[in-house]
Amino acid sequence: MSIALTPAQNRFLRGAAHDLKALLQIGGKGVTPAFLAELDEVLERHELIKVKVGAEDREARDTMIAELVAASDCALVQRIGHVAVLYRPSKEQRQIVLPRG
Repeated sequence: MSIALTPAQNRFLRGAAHDLKALLQIGGKGVTPAFLAELDEVLERHELIKVKVGAEDREARDTMIAELVAASDCALVQRIGHVAVLYRPSKEQRQIVLPRG
């Protein structure tokens, strides 16, 4: 079950992610358990991240991004080309305060 964001929250997160660099990159091996463990750790620490997806065709990228969202229980904020912006609030220390509604 992924997180549901309102349009205002989505817009806020897109703006916050604008200047971020991609922290993770998926290569030819695809989504592995090791990658998912690293993704979980990075999401817990940063809450809002960019992931670069190295697949060549669009369908493969979409499939990998859908796998990431489902496996890490996060929200897909935005997807542009090879880069996906993911958000999941931290369980320990929340840093990002989302606007209401």
